[in-house]
Amino acid sequence: MGTILSIISIVVVLLVFTFYIDGEIGVVIIAFMVFAPLVSLFFAWYGRNRVAVTFDCDGYVKKGSSLTVNVTAEKTGFFPLGIVEIKLAASEVFGSIDKIYKLSVIKGDSKSFSLEVDANTGGNGEISVVSVRSCGFLGYIGFKVKAPLPPPKSVGVIPEIPSIKTNSKLFRSIADSVVTSDEEENSDSSQLFSANTTPGYEHREYEAGDPLKRVNWKLSAKKNQMMVRLDEAVAAVQPIIALDLFREAKADASKAVLTEERIICSTFGLASMLIKNGIASTLVYYGADGNVVSESIDNPEYPPQLLLKVLASRVERDRRIRIDATSACACVIASTDCSASINSVISAFEDKDAVSLIGASAQSRNETECKMWYLDGDNNFKLV
Repeated sequence: MGTILSIISIVVVLLVFTFYIDGEIGVVIIAFMVFAPLVSLFFAWYGRNRVAVTFDCDGYVKKGSSLTVNVTAEKTGFFPLGIVEIKLAASEVFGSIDKIYKLSVIKGDSKSFSLEVDANTGGNGEISVVSVRSCGFLGYIGFKVKAPLPPPKSVGVIPEIPSIKTNSKLFRSIADSVVTSDEEENSDSSQLFSANTTPGYEHREYEAGDPLKRVNWKLSAKKNQMMVRLDEAVAAVQPIIALDLFREAKADASKAVLTEERIICSTFGLASMLIKNGIASTLVYYGADGNVVSESIDNPEYPPQLLLKVLASRVERDRRIRIDATSACACVIASTDCSASINSVISAFEDKDAVSLIGASAQSRNETECKMWYLDGDNNFKLV
């Protein structure tokens, strides 16, 4: 509407100038005002078939820093382009991109520019080009370019993993479950004692990178050197941590990403604390390909690596984590939503009493019979 009013105003001024002030100059101006838009229209129409836009950026960025996005417009043919209007968008973990970028490719075959996007919230984000238009030099008329838009790029915003305090009751309950299961395992294997009284296992000296879960502390104390078992760790002795980034279809994405970030930080804070204290765990999460992945965290270097894998996965709406029926000494389900529907996840475990939940805050609802914990401002897990 504003453009139409502007054109009408220009026409009125030209008519007044031509008929009441200077007719000869007025005719020249009118001719120019007709010719210029036609030339501008030609440039816009021609350019819609002759330009393609691409962009690139890093796959990960730390929370609190800026992501650099490099955009390139490429033309085909020798004829110069008019104005190319490019509009980009960023998902909710980033700051908004409000500016429409305009450039003209007169010389050469391409032209590039860069922009900075603030990484505000930890989680998986996306950068995309939402529209590309070819416009004339006057900027009145624009056409959508025919080349397909470049695919969006997934970007993981890396939050800082909190350092959890070991005096947490949640940690003590998991540790007690692991110790109890270890004692039961050793009891079951007592009949396998060999002649040299080694309890059913082959051992060797500890080497850098060996899982701490397989260290035989009693034998290590006797020999005065670290000894590890050569058998594979028993799955039932390893606690399970399930990451359930559930987002309802109607949820506000700008609020949902804040909750998801807290759950991600709580999950990896717990996993890091466990392995630093010699307790390996199994992390269950959705991978970038959309499939459920289970990975053992038996090395202190693993949590940051697995965090990158989690951040590479886009959060799908109305999708719960899936766990096959299993038994474990302890299971912690870290979820953005602990309403009644999470019982479908809990039902996968034989011992429901071994299941605990981690919510986003003290105000998180819990519609299950399981205990719920949350990570407070002092990095300590507390009961809701």
